[in-house]
Amino acid sequence: MEGIVNNFRQGRHTQTPNHILISVKGVDNKDKAAKLIGKKVTWKSPAGKEIVGEIKVAHGNSGVVRAIFEKGLPGQALGTKVNIQ
Repeated sequence: MEGIVNNFRQGRHTQTPNHILISVKGVDNKDKAAKLIGKKVTWKSPAGKEIVGEIKVAHGNSGVVRAIFEKGLPGQALGTKVNIQ
């Protein structure tokens, strides 16, 4: 499966670079997003390095999920694709 990095998890004054909001193609509600919990997510940098994370929870009611990565993703990751196994 493929997903697109939407944004970092953020609040009014803080931004968490290792919590990422991902929209997945074909997932449009909370029930479908709940089935993805526990799956591995991989983002590949332009240099070829891979950063691995895991989907932890659904975010909202429109099918967006939140993944927690081992390291924070760089800003250039926004709008790019991730692979979901």
